[in-house]
Amino acid sequence: MTGTPTGARTGARTGTGSGNGPAAPLRYAYGTNGLADLRLGDALTLLADLGYDGVGLTLDHMHLDPSAPDLPRRTAAVGRALERHGLEVTVETGARYVLDPRRKHHPTLLDPDPDARAARLELLLKAVRVAAELGAHALHFFSGVLPYGADPHTAWPRLADGTAALLAAAQAAGVALAVEPEPGHLLGDLAAFHRLRTTLGEPEGLGLTLDVGHCLCLEREPPHECVRAAAPWLRHVQIEDMRPGVHEHLPFGEGELDVPPVLAALREARYGGLVTVELPRHSHAGPDRARESIRHLRRAEAEAAPDTAAGADRAPRAPAPHAPAAPAPHAPAAPARDAPTPRAPAPHAADDEQSGAAPC
Repeated sequence: MTGTPTGARTGARTGTGSGNGPAAPLRYAYGTNGLADLRLGDALTLLADLGYDGVGLTLDHMHLDPSAPDLPRRTAAVGRALERHGLEVTVETGARYVLDPRRKHHPTLLDPDPDARAARLELLLKAVRVAAELGAHALHFFSGVLPYGADPHTAWPRLADGTAALLAAAQAAGVALAVEPEPGHLLGDLAAFHRLRTTLGEPEGLGLTLDVGHCLCLEREPPHECVRAAAPWLRHVQIEDMRPGVHEHLPFGEGELDVPPVLAALREARYGGLVTVELPRHSHAGPDRARESIRHLRRAEAEAAPDTAAGADRAPRAPAPHAPAAPAPHAPAAPARDAPTPRAPAPHAADDEQSGAAPC
């Protein structure tokens, strides 16, 4: 997959910026892991019709399967669909069973078996190529949980080695890399992100995926302060409702996340990437959840910045012509001083969305 990215959108923004003028409205996306019962082409049409600006595309068996044949051809078809609908994209790599049909998120970059680590790295390198072809504004990845019986002192160097290899490929391809602190994972909070970043020599190319709900779950600072602390490294943002100490992704209004201050902090930081709704356990009601979520976010942004939040009451786009859907697939350094201190784990935690472990 080389040449001009088929899905690249002009004017794509990523990271945070500076300036004295009014902040631009935020741009919202919805994750395909919350639309798993829809064909990818149908999901893209739905999101465009609802007025979303982009999509968080999880590479999985039902949506652009990275292990199926003809990945370059299928990626190009997805790029054309994104272009047709005017959607930007983040490529996400959190599929539960894409590598191992029996063990969730196995293998990882922490695995004691070098062949298993190589399999995960191979998947991530494929994702780099897909992200480059689609003109994605970021590529998401995570560390994984510490394998049973493994020593953190050996796991951290494995993570650093794998991330360094991935970072080299991403930089060569012009792809922004964004690691996600995930509850229950070795890299589980903002302090751990800073540990990895400083271990690697603070490379400019290593950015952050900040899940705002996770901040409510386990960080000591409130979510909007986490956004401010993380702003220099933000490459991608995920959002959903959540409750303190419980890692369960919830539709807006069912948890305790105060959304307007979070959106105000993102605008204050002049964050230019996508803000992606992350509801991976709600595919059974995916279209309804997507519709409710964009309305909630627009209202919250208007409340956060009533003088400049354009589009708060924006009507959904007129439906695009229903072109054929994309072809279906076959078949140890110290953390930075400004990193927030994590909360102590709560005793009653929901099953972890990404790992199966549940420290919070």
